[in-house]
Amino acid sequence: MHDVSSLFRPEPRIRVVRGGEIDPAGRCVVYWMQRSQRSRDNPALDLAIDVANALRLPVLAVFGLTAGYPGAQRRHYRFLLEGLPETRNELEARGVALVVRIGSPDEVVLALVREARAAVVVGDENPVRAGQQWRRRVAELLREPYLCVDSDVVVPSALFPKEEYAARTIRPKIHRVLADYLKPLANPDARFRWARGSIPRGEALGVDDLLNRLKVSGVSAVHGYRGGPVEARRRLARFVNERLPRYATDRNLPTPYMTSELSAHLHFGHISPLTVALAVQQSGAPRESVEAFLEELIVRRELAINFVARNPDHDRLAGCPAWALATLAKHAADPRPFLYGAATLESAATHDPLWNAAQTEMVVTGRMHNYIRMYWAKKILEWSPGPETAFDVALDLNDRYEMDGRDPNGDTGVAWAVGGKHDRPWPERPVFGTVRSMTFEGMRRKFDVDGYIARVRDVERGGA
Repeated sequence: MHDVSSLFRPEPRIRVVRGGEIDPAGRCVVYWMQRSQRSRDNPALDLAIDVANALRLPVLAVFGLTAGYPGAQRRHYRFLLEGLPETRNELEARGVALVVRIGSPDEVVLALVREARAAVVVGDENPVRAGQQWRRRVAELLREPYLCVDSDVVVPSALFPKEEYAARTIRPKIHRVLADYLKPLANPDARFRWARGSIPRGEALGVDDLLNRLKVSGVSAVHGYRGGPVEARRRLARFVNERLPRYATDRNLPTPYMTSELSAHLHFGHISPLTVALAVQQSGAPRESVEAFLEELIVRRELAINFVARNPDHDRLAGCPAWALATLAKHAADPRPFLYGAATLESAATHDPLWNAAQTEMVVTGRMHNYIRMYWAKKILEWSPGPETAFDVALDLNDRYEMDGRDPNGDTGVAWAVGGKHDRPWPERPVFGTVRSMTFEGMRRKFDVDGYIARVRDVERGGA
């Protein structure tokens, strides 16, 4: 019998959840795919393949498809389901079988581990609440060795065991080790494959059929916003070839979009941040644009993941810094210039045409430019009866309508806008106190607000 730790080289990306000896009668290695829904540049999958090759066993990738993911809507499920057939095909090209079953992911994984008699289980990390709960339950009930791999960051989160105060505190730590991790992965193939007819049965991956069987309701799907690894790579190529050269100067201009528009594909794991970073690094684009984009993709994104992983109140106002909570409490009774309830905000019926356009764009297209999203959330704070209400409403709208909702970036963005997270005190103002504010006039000085509003109207009418 082998001890599982003898089959791989320890590194910060790998967490041994349950160690021990491997059942010599084990028939496969199970890769529990949840956050990293792809076959390329996936360190968790690579580890599963390496372990299986060492044990001379096949790999079985497992995905649990639950209808009850908190906050997820029909648009999110369609996006996810569009990616699964592509991922299955690309996994098969590496010698890995994929089984998708409907049910709570923890229950699906536990059942398949027993049915397939797994020797080892390898999973991907996920810092959000639902993912953590599933992993804890699996860890409690598994008898087999269980390894988790941090596969959706460039620099392993374990290198930052405490909550970072701001980008300025995590940036030098990332830059010190970035060259060690910003390297191509091996993407090995499984050498031992499943015999024909021996793969456990899973669901057929018809998108419409699965949507109907899941009975998913909520916010409708977004026409033309397609999920999957193929679409992710297409968007990456478009960004590198057409937008990246001007990213340093034009990234905050919402008309036209100069961003990668990859956030939803990163959220679902359809593309690796490493894949994106290497393509940008090797693009030949101006240095200032490359550096500006990698700052957003690595430093800022991984700061958000650090916040969610290290702060148990990351999705509540209580997770924001003490100075911000104090100043917001001091100004909680300040008169609001306007007061809007959640229903009015959701229907984009405020007095502010820019805010209404931003909300409408999010509802219709499933996305909002990040600079606009800052303003959108700041105004919810200004127009709500209190900061707790503002935080909850902003996060709810973000999670239900944005295609990249329910993500560390979303939690962190709302915490920054409403509760000063990763920011500093600014000159004191009504309602905001010393939390940074944003104004319509300030936005008009930054970009063509009227042009943005007109573009959103065209989109709403179906003109784009």
